[in-house]
Amino acid sequence: MTDSGTKTEVWPLIHTERAALADDLAELTEERWETASLCAGLTVREVLAHLTAGASLTPSRWMAGVIRCRWDFDKQVAMRLAEQLGDDGAETLERFRRVVTSTTKPPLPKMAMLGEAIVHGEDIRRPLGLRRDHPIPVLTALAGYYGSSDMVVTAKGRIGGLRLQATDGPFTAGSGPLVSGTTLALIMAMTGRTAYLAELDGDGVPTLRERVPAQT
Repeated sequence: MTDSGTKTEVWPLIHTERAALADDLAELTEERWETASLCAGLTVREVLAHLTAGASLTPSRWMAGVIRCRWDFDKQVAMRLAEQLGDDGAETLERFRRVVTSTTKPPLPKMAMLGEAIVHGEDIRRPLGLRRDHPIPVLTALAGYYGSSDMVVTAKGRIGGLRLQATDGPFTAGSGPLVSGTTLALIMAMTGRTAYLAELDGDGVPTLRERVPAQT
């Protein structure tokens, strides 16, 4: 499962993750749409709108937005998010459903788009008390991608000098003090989610904790 092959290798996985998230959010009340997500400063509704934006941006539209925002990438993200938010949670979800099978993306690897779907999906689910049992082979491939890349989010750099080992699958990476846990918990910690640090064990956890910024 790599990003270098045909569309069918990664896109169906992305589509499956998006569809599962949409189904999980189908019965959400308007009040719950305003729940704080694991992304600092964003509600779960805003994170979903961000996912919709990512599935709607061609490279040229992405670049046009970057230029419009004078190379302020955070401003560009906020602008595109606002475009997809809609008037209420139901509209936000409907906009997301329209892009479930989209193969449109900014200039990012397809594995990064899979990471967006899974990581931001968990940013939404965990505060809402929702759970998805992601296929371990998919999580293993994504963990391998993050363990070797700092594109979009700093992940490879965050785990430097540590040995990561999944307790529910074959994923391993690096060398040094051990950090062990489920593949999902390792992914979420690698991508900076403090909420998952308590699920990890090993002598390397204190070091990783120092590298994951606290949410405010």
